[in-house]
Amino acid sequence: QVQVVESGGGLVQAGGSLRLTCAAASGRPFNIFAMGWFRQAPGKEREFVAAITLGGANPDYADSVKGRFTISRDNAKNTMYLQMNSLKPEDTAVYYCAEVAYGPYGWVPADFDNWGQGTQVTVSS
Repeated sequence: QVQVVESGGGLVQAGGSLRLTCAAASGRPFNIFAMGWFRQAPGKEREFVAAITLGGANPDYADSVKGRFTISRDNAKNTMYLQMNSLKPEDTAVYYCAEVAYGPYGWVPADFDNWGQGTQVTVSS
C-alpha cells in the first residue's frame, strides 16, 4: 500500500484558486499506480473528483469539476497535484488522494480502508 499526505487546502472566496498536493509518505512509491482525488463534504458520501493514470494521459474528472480543476503528477517526485480554479461554495469539502482503479462504476479507491488525513478546502460565498 502507498501512504499519502495531502496538503494545500485552505479558506478561499468563491472564484478563487487553490493547489492541492499529494505526496507519498511511506510504503511503495505511487509512481507505479493510477492516482486520484476524492472529496467528502459534511453529511455527504465521499465522491470521486479526478484521476490520472501512470503516464498522465487522458485525465478523468467528475462532471462537477470539469473545466475548473486540473489533475497532474510528477512521478520523479512521487507527487500529484490538483489545481482548482473558479472555486464554488459547493466545492467545500475535505479532499483526499488515493491510489485508484477503474471499475464497472468508474474510478474507485484501490483500497477503501487506506486514506490519508485529507486537506480541508472551504470556499466562502
